[in-house]
Amino acid sequence: MKKTTLLLTTLLLGLLFNASSYAKEVTIKVIPVADHIYMLKGQGGNIGLFTGADGTFIIDDQFAPLTDKILAAIKSVGGDTPQILLNTHFHGDHTGGNEHIGQLGTTIIAQHHVRERLQKGSEIKEFGMKAPPAKKVALPTITFSKNMHLHINNETVIATYAPSAHTDGDSFVRFDKANVIHAGDIFFNGFYPFIDGAHGGSLKGMIDAADVILALSDDKTVIIPGHGPLSNRAELQQYRDMLATAYQRLLKLKQQGMSAEQAIAAQPLQDLDAKWGKVMFNSDRWIEIIYPAVN
Repeated sequence: MKKTTLLLTTLLLGLLFNASSYAKEVTIKVIPVADHIYMLKGQGGNIGLFTGADGTFIIDDQFAPLTDKILAAIKSVGGDTPQILLNTHFHGDHTGGNEHIGQLGTTIIAQHHVRERLQKGSEIKEFGMKAPPAKKVALPTITFSKNMHLHINNETVIATYAPSAHTDGDSFVRFDKANVIHAGDIFFNGFYPFIDGAHGGSLKGMIDAADVILALSDDKTVIIPGHGPLSNRAELQQYRDMLATAYQRLLKLKQQGMSAEQAIAAQPLQDLDAKWGKVMFNSDRWIEIIYPAVN
């Protein structure tokens, strides 16, 4: 692995899973998406924000040390203490603020596997990261199996379950009237995604989930990715096509009986690195991580 890629990987994973030492330096950027809908970009997963007369609704909450900054950013655009928080999946860069926000009386919602994962605690062995079981106040109190409709601020917000994608509990969120979708970690805009195979994720599931989002979007749809800059259907299509190319090539090697080490040596994704391998992983490291999730 190139030294620069290793450095970027180490830095980004540190940011994703252990934010405390960086919190003082983080700025929460508020990016307008549509009328009363915003993307908050700070450290960790991108937050969706929807404000209005019925209350403030947020999607994901990054890390606990950032909660005060996130609440201040919400208030800067006319929002208030969130009435409802939806977690797109269980990873700490999307649920780390649950305890602090739950203590404010916010109702937390998620696909039911998210609650299960948070209750049990988790370990991401690829990076040596462990999370203890979450406290009761940090757990979703409303869970759903396949989808959920929320009617708030004259909008219909639809959360849809994406089986075996980034994890086993992913959902994406669609604002029906506004034509906005928060894709969660189904979509890493511009770079290879982390796929948590140990917790039910799969490369094929990521492709299937991207296909569902594409079918629900058009050229005017604004898409908030789990990570990366604000996006659109065309960029999601490019990302989906990259995933499909990777899947076809890696599945062929796996069916030939190749180990992860042998697959890496074959350099099947090297031509994709120039576009997708400059932020979080190069293709060697990505194959090492996701190869068990190719099936």
